[in-house]
Amino acid sequence: MSESDSAPEIMPELSAAAYKINTRKLEKAPYDHTGNHPGNKSFNYLLRLMINVGKSIIFRNFDTDKIPHNKGGRISVATHINGLVDPSLMIITQKKRIISLGRHDLITGPVIGWWARRNGAQPVLRKAEIEAGVTDTDFARKINDRSMLTVANCLAGGHGVVIMPEGKSHQDSKLHALRTGAARAALVAAAIAKERKRPAPVIQPTGLHWERHYWFRTNSYVEYIDPIEIKQVFGPEETSRLASGEWIEPPPQAVNELKEEMYLKLSPLTPEAPDWKTYRAWKLIAHLKANNNSNPLISLRQEVHSTRTIRDDINNNKQYEALIPDAIKAAEILESHALDSNSIDINQKLKKTNLLSHIKGLLGLLIMISLSIPTILGSGIQSILARYMAEKSDEGLDARTTYFFLAGMFSPVIFWPIISLVIIIVIEANILSIQGLSLFISLMIGFYLSSLLFLMGYDIWSEYRKRLQIDKFSKSLEGQNFESLIEKLNNQLVLLK
Repeated sequence: MSESDSAPEIMPELSAAAYKINTRKLEKAPYDHTGNHPGNKSFNYLLRLMINVGKSIIFRNFDTDKIPHNKGGRISVATHINGLVDPSLMIITQKKRIISLGRHDLITGPVIGWWARRNGAQPVLRKAEIEAGVTDTDFARKINDRSMLTVANCLAGGHGVVIMPEGKSHQDSKLHALRTGAARAALVAAAIAKERKRPAPVIQPTGLHWERHYWFRTNSYVEYIDPIEIKQVFGPEETSRLASGEWIEPPPQAVNELKEEMYLKLSPLTPEAPDWKTYRAWKLIAHLKANNNSNPLISLRQEVHSTRTIRDDINNNKQYEALIPDAIKAAEILESHALDSNSIDINQKLKKTNLLSHIKGLLGLLIMISLSIPTILGSGIQSILARYMAEKSDEGLDARTTYFFLAGMFSPVIFWPIISLVIIIVIEANILSIQGLSLFISLMIGFYLSSLLFLMGYDIWSEYRKRLQIDKFSKSLEGQNFESLIEKLNNQLVLLK
């Protein structure tokens, strides 16, 4: 039995939007089977700008590896726990022009769908929609084959594709079973590229990491490893037919082998833990070990790689198993107080507040107060709307981050222009004059800068409030029990050296 056979195989729960199919828009969605990108190039640049604005709004810190260079196309694949944020970060961390495969309602929707279609996104009708009676098998095959052939031709033409191979978003700490779409598209793309004498495409496993993916102003890190090369599995006649625009399914054995290789490369880039409480325990051990070595984990990148080392050590050394019960207990105490392993200082004690902490907290508060009016004016409406949409959504926990991300993304193209125009009309300035246009542009830039500075103050203030929370926790009976557990864990770690 292969490793991927033991992966969770859970059909997605359909949202209300997924039950509403717009066959007309699906039929009219742009596609191209020549190797050219089906989207509008200008919208590609605009989309990247929008994603970068959204990223700067929802993340406190963002870090990324340099993606490995390749001359041909590239399929980027990753686990999928953070909604539309996942594919967006995979788009902006590479230079290739990207198309993506997406749920049918995301492609046909009124706002997101409009932008998705102009960026060449391809609709997919999933098995779950067919089984639920949302669509029939013939129509699903027609749309899916057309989309898959577009993806394969784009890859053969040297473009990039983003695919979430689990076929759904979930909230688990391990990779789910992979769908066959990415492997099938890759094998077909390799054949078309060879027929057209173009560089071969590759599959790029991607690690998407978060301090806590559903927190506002969390930290994010995008990880890249060596790509997967794609074999040639079609004969000359089939390759010619594929290049001429006919979809032919690759051999099932080749699909399963490539899918298994993807799983083996991608799974270690996820937490790969039995559950989140175990992963939090691994992170705690990683922090304790780093502090013992006088090399505290400062960045999310460091935390991810150090925790992975602990995970591998535990899997390879049975002596580590003795640490897990107490580590889980300690990590869950932190979790119950909305704290994490970063609450511990280099001396293995809970962090304390000091005079500098109070000064920083006051500074953060003053920054927020001084910028509150332009920030509320420029970002208040979309923030309220994002909160409302997140609360009423049936999309799951990741919807919260997605809606705030979208609020940031659409600010420079919808909200800020409208608000700026209203201000100009209210003050009776002539929008068509040089002064009016200058004011319009200045207001747009001002809204963005005031938001960034306000969020900087918010980050400082949030860190101060967290310090106060840690300080209060440390003085409680539960805090004292926690520090006793940490002392016990440290003694056990010393014995394992």
